[in-house]
Amino acid sequence: MDFELSQEQLLLKKTIKNFTLKEIHPNAAHRDESAEFPWELIPKIAALNLLGIFTPQEYGGAGMGAMEAAIILEEIARIDGSLALIVASHNSLCSSHILRFGNDAQKKKYLPLLATGKTLGAWGLTEPESGSDAGALAARAALKNNQWTLNGRKQFITQGSTAGVYVIMARTTGQNPDGVSAFIVEKGTPGFSTGKPENKLGVRSSDTASLILEDVRIPEENLIGEIHQGLRQAFQILDGGRIGIGAMAVGLGRAALEDSIQYSKKRKQFKKPIGEHEAIGFMLAEMASEIEAARLLVYHAAFLKDSGLPYHLEASEAKLYASEAAMRATTRGIQIHGGSGYMKDFPLERYFRDARLCEIGEGTSEIQRLIISKELLK
Repeated sequence: MDFELSQEQLLLKKTIKNFTLKEIHPNAAHRDESAEFPWELIPKIAALNLLGIFTPQEYGGAGMGAMEAAIILEEIARIDGSLALIVASHNSLCSSHILRFGNDAQKKKYLPLLATGKTLGAWGLTEPESGSDAGALAARAALKNNQWTLNGRKQFITQGSTAGVYVIMARTTGQNPDGVSAFIVEKGTPGFSTGKPENKLGVRSSDTASLILEDVRIPEENLIGEIHQGLRQAFQILDGGRIGIGAMAVGLGRAALEDSIQYSKKRKQFKKPIGEHEAIGFMLAEMASEIEAARLLVYHAAFLKDSGLPYHLEASEAKLYASEAAMRATTRGIQIHGGSGYMKDFPLERYFRDARLCEIGEGTSEIQRLIISKELLK
């Protein structure tokens, strides 16, 4: 299948690349070290419509597709994995959930705020006792007097303490997966609070925090879509999110490859550049081949999504392969750089730490293998 990019997509790629080098690159290492959320970049990425990638123009967004999102996320992750995660989760999870399953009133109220960067979005599925087993979530929602009352706790939520609009899954009946519904909750709602930002291994300037819901009352109309269908909605949203995480992984792997190529040309041992030694040259060859294969898997899944074709299997394949290829690439990149790769003076160790998240977020590698195997055996 031919994935030759159009002129518009090539221009988009060039625009985002130039933007990342000028605006994102200068302080990426500092933000990682300090774990500071990049508030100063939010208006700038919003001006490029990067907070409304999928949102139609009528709601203030760009109205682009999964292929464009993959291009954007790869370029951002090439420079800063944290910002790539912010953009990915905001678009692929929160905004996409409202766009895909929300009613007209919900779209008109929330999508313009999210697309223009007036507020950030977060998506609450994971809980302390339900991670991979999403159907075991315990947060509850009860309807009384035209109001939903939510109680529970969410964990490891991206934009947990920095978002203004949250899509939260809560149980509305029984104990089975079909008894979960999705709701919109705004920051500032009485009873709704967030924990302190987590101190993470990687993607450190991306905000991750817990959500606490204690008798949180929201209007009846804040239910998204049909009652008891929230988990089914969430699984479909995760399929799209996996394409984004795959693209992020490609960007991080590419960063390791490109930095390693440059280092291998300059660093000399035994009277010649280390890249001319087979031990190093072969590692570069493997990195390049795997990153290109990962990109094609991501593009394939994005193409299917944009074409309105099933992509559940392909999204998991792309996410699984790209995330593990990124880990191999960043590991090899550190090895190629030797002692320098282990030092914070070089960005390889940051790529390595950021890439590790890609094997966990939007479903672990183990869950992706489970999905793929089940699809193959149908």
